[in-house]
Amino acid sequence: MGTKSRESIYGASIRAAAARAAEARKEADRLAVEAWNKRMLGFQGPAQPSPALGDAINAGYGYLEVKCLGCNTHQTVALDIVRRRKATPIHELERYMRCKDCSRLQGRPFKRSHLTALRRARIAADDPPSTWWPGRD
Repeated sequence: MGTKSRESIYGASIRAAAARAAEARKEADRLAVEAWNKRMLGFQGPAQPSPALGDAINAGYGYLEVKCLGCNTHQTVALDIVRRRKATPIHELERYMRCKDCSRLQGRPFKRSHLTALRRARIAADDPPSTWWPGRD
């Protein structure tokens, strides 16, 4: 008589628990990003505390919207190409943001940026920056 292996006894319940844990982490990350976005769009800050880079990517927010305070342009930065640890808070990226147009005018790296929000997609003509509200002039 043979006995059942531990894989056949516990394998399905372990995989199901791991899947539930992954879904719970993803939902928690999504809620943290949405709370940070609402704080940034509603009050224009403070940027601290912010979700971690890996948490934003896990929640499906792959882009960071940044506003240049010099020329008022909005840009998006892809988070998956940022060369920082995934545990780095989003607000720490603000000091590395530079506007190319302002830097050319100044002749040196010009750092005056403001984090606006995390986005699921890039800024496009049919999807304007988060600070533009419909019906507002």
